[in-house]
Amino acid sequence: MTHDVVIVGAGPVGATLALALREADLDLVVIDARPERAAVRSDRALALSHGARLILERLGVWTALVAIPGAATPIFAIDISQARGFGAVRLEAAEQGVPALGYVVSYRALQHALDDALARAGIDVRFGAAADAIDGTPLAATIAVGADPAAALHARLAIVADGAASSVRGVERQRRDYGQVAIVATVALDHAHRGIAYERFTPHGPVALLPERDHYALVWTQSPEAARNTLALTDPAFVQALAAHFGNRVRGFTSVGERRSFPLALEVARNTTADRIAVIGNAAQALHPIAGQGFNLGLRDAFELASIIIDTPSGDIGGLRMLARYRAARAGDRRAGIAFTHGLVHLFGNDRAWLRGPRGVGMMLLDTLPIAKRAFTRAMLFGLH
Repeated sequence: MTHDVVIVGAGPVGATLALALREADLDLVVIDARPERAAVRSDRALALSHGARLILERLGVWTALVAIPGAATPIFAIDISQARGFGAVRLEAAEQGVPALGYVVSYRALQHALDDALARAGIDVRFGAAADAIDGTPLAATIAVGADPAAALHARLAIVADGAASSVRGVERQRRDYGQVAIVATVALDHAHRGIAYERFTPHGPVALLPERDHYALVWTQSPEAARNTLALTDPAFVQALAAHFGNRVRGFTSVGERRSFPLALEVARNTTADRIAVIGNAAQALHPIAGQGFNLGLRDAFELASIIIDTPSGDIGGLRMLARYRAARAGDRRAGIAFTHGLVHLFGNDRAWLRGPRGVGMMLLDTLPIAKRAFTRAMLFGLH
């Protein structure tokens, strides 16, 4: 049996795509390695843009998500600055005419809301089914599930949304290791955060504070050696080191919760399609967390692809013309998002004195020129084209 569409991965990006296709007359199957009804093991903070909120609203997921206590914390302002240099940018939701620039969302809560929506929609989701390999021919895609050949699925179009693009034949990935580690933790302050997020660029990498419930979610970039030393600090020493590193932009750190770390790299699929296959989200591009673009870019991948599938005659789904149309539709936003994120890492990761002045002037101009500031903010909210 050949299905119209098989989505590999029911995480936030794959689930978004499936829900966007729910009213289409398609034979749709979603597979996911998670056991059915299994809770997401670990939680983490996701930076969700206003544009991503609009996507979730259209899918009927946003209301259910915000009904979960503490699931979504609005970001009313973003403060951007550089250490050891002048210049700063302040982005305000009120200036853009939106209720919030974005939201800090619990991954666990978002996945729960999406799983419930998939169940209500009656979408065929097969849990406990890990895709071992995805291969395509001009006629169909084959998704190998486990060692039993009889368990394989066949589709006009296979869409990989779970980050396992290494198992996709015909999709070449490039990896660039930044030589950095991100320390993530929750930190408390002696005052309310008022919905203000901070992005602070330092010679050792960016450090971000994202308002989450009654505390901040911290993302602190360091070299691997420095990260090992920082993780080994006692809680009071960690708080003291963070306060010294962040400078006077934020004061009043009082405590830190559980800490963990992960290496930072840029992974990009050189081609986002192959015969009867498309890759989206982290399977297409895994970005540095600076500026919080990666997850939102993945949601836009899913929503754009769903629109193209719906607009394609059923007999042409997965064909060369449809895949070419998808690549063209996503090329500008994807290329700009990758370049923007990668460029920020290098522009603000260089501590040469002669660069601090031009960077500061650029930030001052961006902060004082309404047209430039609006264009920059709208790109952050809705994508870069």
